Amino acid sequence: MTRSIIRTALGAAAVATALGGIAAPAFAQRDPAYAAARAAGQVGEKMDGYLGIVGAETAELRRVVNDINIKRRAVYAERAQANNATLEEYALTAGCQAILATTPGEKYQAPDGTWQTRTSAAPLRDSRCP
Repeated sequence: MTRSIIRTALGAAAVATALGGIAAPAFAQRDPAYAAARAAGQVGEKMDGYLGIVGAETAELRRVVNDINIKRRAVYAERAQANNATLEEYALTAGCQAILATTPGEKYQAPDGTWQTRTSAAPLRDSRCP
């Protein structure tokens, strides 16, 4: 399979993930603690496809983030295998789509690793994003 076909397949699968097409992460993200942390800018989408803590960490915030990330990793592993890709390739593509799906006011990780607040403009994304 060529690199282009893999990226296209990963992109389509990641879009489904980002839009809630996967039950486990979508369910986990309905957690009121997650919603509150996201709205408060305490968590954000990372380039690697996982959720990150922005600023001060608490035990409860770490628990929420770890729970979501464990579920995301399980989905990424399953989808990567189904798409003949590595876990890292799939997670990066999912991260690109999750960052793209952020709304104004939400936090995301820019390609340089800094945390940014989404504005009405398109977010800064890695050049490897589909």
